[in-house]
Amino acid sequence: MIEIKNIYKNYDENQVIKNLSLKLENGTIFGLIGINGAGKSTLLKMVMGIIKPSQGVINIDKQSVFDHVEAKKKLFYLSDQPPFNHQMSFKDLADLYKVFYPFDNHLFESILNQFGLNVNQNLSQISKGMKRQGYIALAFASGAKYLLLDEVFDGLDPAARLKFKKLMISEDHKDKIMIITSHSLRELEDICDTFGLIDDGHFKHYGNIDTEVHKLIKYQIILNDINPITLNKKPQYYQQDGRILTLVIEATDDINLYIDESLYRIKDELPLSFEEYFMVHQGGQS
Repeated sequence: MIEIKNIYKNYDENQVIKNLSLKLENGTIFGLIGINGAGKSTLLKMVMGIIKPSQGVINIDKQSVFDHVEAKKKLFYLSDQPPFNHQMSFKDLADLYKVFYPFDNHLFESILNQFGLNVNQNLSQISKGMKRQGYIALAFASGAKYLLLDEVFDGLDPAARLKFKKLMISEDHKDKIMIITSHSLRELEDICDTFGLIDDGHFKHYGNIDTEVHKLIKYQIILNDINPITLNKKPQYYQQDGRILTLVIEATDDINLYIDESLYRIKDELPLSFEEYFMVHQGGQS
């Protein structure tokens, strides 16, 4: 279990994280989302014990990550820009991580093979995406219970992304906790069961992805004319393009609270994607 209690993080006068709390049980794949600079990477580094919060507590299986080495050994952090020596091979990386983790060399080579890689490849001679695949193999082979994966889909081609997703949901890793950040919200929607949207240093929205997305309804409406429309009530989001009006409202609301039936000819209810959900809550009204 990962438990974060009322943490703050300040850099001089800049308060990056403000009173943020989170509790994750084993078997959770958690999507951490937010705009650039929202504090996602800072939060992962605090959970890993790389940087200390200005205030608050972070416990790994009820042990402080800053006071117990055993707690840190349960965590694996994959940075969005993992460091490496240009002369290193995947085998060299594995030998390094074996010092800190109960490393499974057979699993490491097996995952590399799934990605079409081998342990003797030099990191200076392969692409960014191939390096990322190698670090994914390191993360799972490390034996760490909890994986903190920052922009983990970056550089992966569609085939590699599919293999990675299958790896995450496989029976062998069902008891892990994985915290994932990604600019591709579609990828998170496919694989994560819960999410947290960081905004202004805290979780503005948090919960089950499917449940939260279905709290909103998206309508596409064909208006009677092209004149700019005045709505009766402020929606979560709207955009008018000529006679086409896109409207996102609370699922519990009646559309007629927002627009009179006399002003439009056709309305269609459309599915709302997780990416659209994020844009609504980050951007609001058009």
